[in-house]
Amino acid sequence: MKGYRQSTLLICSILTILTLMGPASKLSAGETQPWTDPKNALIVDAYELNTIDWNAFLQDKRIAGFISKASDGLPESFSCTGDHAGDTVAHCKTMWRKYAVSRELFQTRRMLAKTNGLLWGAYHLGRPGNPIDQANHFLDYADPQPDELMVLDIDGMDTTQFMSLDDAQIFVAHIKIRTGRYPILYTNHNTARYIADHRGTYPLLSRLPLWYARYKPDVKGTFPLGNWDSYAIWQFASSDNCSEKSCPYRVPGTLTDIDVNVVPMTRIQLAKVWPQGDLLPAKPLPAPDLTIALASLCSGPRQTLVSLMVDTIVTASTPPSTKPVEINELNYEDF
Repeated sequence: MKGYRQSTLLICSILTILTLMGPASKLSAGETQPWTDPKNALIVDAYELNTIDWNAFLQDKRIAGFISKASDGLPESFSCTGDHAGDTVAHCKTMWRKYAVSRELFQTRRMLAKTNGLLWGAYHLGRPGNPIDQANHFLDYADPQPDELMVLDIDGMDTTQFMSLDDAQIFVAHIKIRTGRYPILYTNHNTARYIADHRGTYPLLSRLPLWYARYKPDVKGTFPLGNWDSYAIWQFASSDNCSEKSCPYRVPGTLTDIDVNVVPMTRIQLAKVWPQGDLLPAKPLPAPDLTIALASLCSGPRQTLVSLMVDTIVTASTPPSTKPVEINELNYEDF
């Protein structure tokens, strides 16, 4: 009986320690203010209302890339006939003019950036509406070349304002079908966390390289996050944390509303991986949470052991000789 009690005490102690420790985590490169390291390349992203003095802007040699907003939701109507979703004809024509001017600005910035040796990328802001139409709209607008980065921007999970995650799955699959490459995913911490926690439901989104928007001096304890061991790009500065008095990084020739990003690599290293296009490896899903009724074994209340092993080691469930199955918009729900 004495030996049983000692064993029980040991088991309870181990379980309690595991509960307090929580999931294991590992540090990722560049967790604290990586933009202060001059070896790390910087990327600027902008939309049509950001003003840029290109003569001044190009003096900053740490800027290695420029990502421009391209399309936004569904395409605008040129003819302004039929249903305008409640808009007047006059408003429809105004929106078309804005769209036309914005697209010309996009093309001008692309020419300036690439002529001056900057890497170029384009993003689509996902909105409610047919995701295949939006994907086609993005490709028609941005006309992405093989050396250019493609991005799907999901600004939040309010589906009255932004593309739903289910539609985003269809969007990225259609981009893959038409271009042979996947885009990367831009989103904030809360949305990234949700996708990571539900990566069985979102097998494509959860494996896209992550452009991570978070305006804090560090990301300690954030990664690994589902299939993401780290960020591909970290947006660390925007109008949310940049003012005339204080800003994490000031880009010459721009105002405080410009977005600034960092990558944990040099300009040369960034150029080699820039176009992206592949999915990240899928990690095993976490084991179900184990709730142990300690009252029957140990003294004290019930305690929950959450994710005893973060990256459970599993043997391959698919024989090595099996040809990998391509995930596309027609079959992604099977994964």
